[in-house]
Amino acid sequence: MHRSALFGILLPCLFTALGAAGVCLLRGVRPAFSRICAAGAAGIMTAAAIWSLLLPALEACSKAGRLAFLPPLCGIWLGVALMRGADGALRRLRTRAGHGGRGMSGTAMLFFSVTVHNIPEGMAVGAAYAAANAAGGTEAAAFALALGIAIQNLPEGAILSLPLYAGGRSKPRAFLLGALSGMVEPLAAVLTLLLAALLVPLLPCLLGLAAGAMLFVVADALLPEAAQGGRHLQAALLFLLGFSVMMVLDVALH
Repeated sequence: MHRSALFGILLPCLFTALGAAGVCLLRGVRPAFSRICAAGAAGIMTAAAIWSLLLPALEACSKAGRLAFLPPLCGIWLGVALMRGADGALRRLRTRAGHGGRGMSGTAMLFFSVTVHNIPEGMAVGAAYAAANAAGGTEAAAFALALGIAIQNLPEGAILSLPLYAGGRSKPRAFLLGALSGMVEPLAAVLTLLLAALLVPLLPCLLGLAAGAMLFVVADALLPEAAQGGRHLQAALLFLLGFSVMMVLDVALH
């Protein structure tokens, strides 16, 4: 693996840790801050799913003619199914905990939720680098994707570490848990990269899978959170701002 690819794969995780370090400077997370971050992240992830994942997947299938959409489409719904399964498992754990069972604590639930939602981001970065390697081109587009995800991971680290500190964890422990939540991203990226290298014909499907997983998180979690309290206009504008940032990064760094 080239150093540039390794740096790109680790970048989102590093920014998550940097955001988690905010526990040393800030006292808490206001709901408005969480909504703003959710809307911006939704825009970034949507643009990344289109430019960095779906368009390369369709291009890789161009020889299939009118059926070029089929492998990416299958990948999208496979990604949706995987994230829906993970989301269903989280909901069952929350229900069990709420009924006094031996469910996970609120802290563990928060950590697990953020970690699960970081998986498709890591998959997306790995799939983007796999696409760059398969096409024999530059890794600029993959790095743009990694940078966009890293930017939206910066506040995510704080959104996790600050509530942990407010819930009674020490600052070092809250920072460590916040940083560890991002470790799943390089692991998912490397796994996707290796899988794509072993199964090159499945690359368009893997790109679609990462895109579908990301879009599911956007539709199921980020947009509803961003629009809480009837702030639909604010959510829409921030979504478009995030979308624009990712589009500029993808074009400017290509």
